[in-house]
Amino acid sequence: MPAFHVDELIENHKILLFWQVKPVVHVFQLNEDGPGEEPSEDDTLSSFNEWALPAKEFDGLWESLLYEVGLKQRLLRYAASALLFTERGVDPCLVSWNRIVLLHGPPGTGKTSLCKALAQKLSIRFNSRYSMCQLIEVNAHSLFSKWFSESGKLVAKLFQKIQEMVEEESNLVFVLIDEVESLAAARQAAISGSEPSDSIRVVNALLTQMDKLKAWPNVIILTTSNITTAIDIAFVDRADIKAYVGPPTLQARYEILRSCIDELFRVGILTYPQGGDLPCILSYSTLKEKLHGPEAAEPHTLHLSNLLHEGAELCDGLSGRSLRKLPFLAHASVPNPSCCDAASFMHTLIQTARRELLESHG
Repeated sequence: MPAFHVDELIENHKILLFWQVKPVVHVFQLNEDGPGEEPSEDDTLSSFNEWALPAKEFDGLWESLLYEVGLKQRLLRYAASALLFTERGVDPCLVSWNRIVLLHGPPGTGKTSLCKALAQKLSIRFNSRYSMCQLIEVNAHSLFSKWFSESGKLVAKLFQKIQEMVEEESNLVFVLIDEVESLAAARQAAISGSEPSDSIRVVNALLTQMDKLKAWPNVIILTTSNITTAIDIAFVDRADIKAYVGPPTLQARYEILRSCIDELFRVGILTYPQGGDLPCILSYSTLKEKLHGPEAAEPHTLHLSNLLHEGAELCDGLSGRSLRKLPFLAHASVPNPSCCDAASFMHTLIQTARRELLESHG
């Protein structure tokens, strides 16, 4: 019998009968302590933040991120395989893997959020194997101190902290390094002579320390880059998965906006038509079925869904970050925000989308 996860079924819109599945329930408690900061040597930036997972800040983050079908499942399966291969003692000289993920793409597409959500998801999935899970978020810029001679100490201090964590076998550690293109910029600047040669030593030290982490089975390195062409080739070669995270597709844009509208309905900012209490925005797949199938949807529901689809089409090129701001900006433009009719709000949302696109393109 094939194994399925709820996320996969939702993502692919599959329906299975009860006898086709074997339910697996993960029980967990959210940590409410928040992030702990480790200050850098010059006290201008924190060199890293630390979370105990699963963290309250990341609750619901995985479900809120919508991408092309398969991306999130690909990352989940990769992480599961990487941990399994290491735990079973697969010879890395025969089968090579580094437990390093690189997500690259334009700003605002949710790469950092996806890394945090992935760490949160895995901390829950593997809580029977690891009693403690931690996320270390590294500020790549802080590793390159204004006093370059101090940067090597920052790298050593950071990885000493990480090594102390991974030495505990029951501890699963995720290391998130944002904007790894900073490494390439520092290396290139050193080669061209515009920066001290110490900077290239720092980059090499960081890569060396990352290589040393391969010896530990309970660590996964998650990295992001906003500039695909500027990633250090030495780093790219180390990444097992190099996934492009682009602007959301039409379906993703529609579902992002739909989740926002559903939330406004939930808290009562938007009112349901005719005093109803049922969801009145169709999912993208259901809307397509109703438009092309023999069974028609309720007229008002279909009207609202079509308006949302029109808005999603207009938003081509907007990032997920911008899309999630759109309903707030639309509400700020409503003449009577205390009593907001859904249909009127949809028209305002469309107007707001047009304005945002004009402003973003100058």
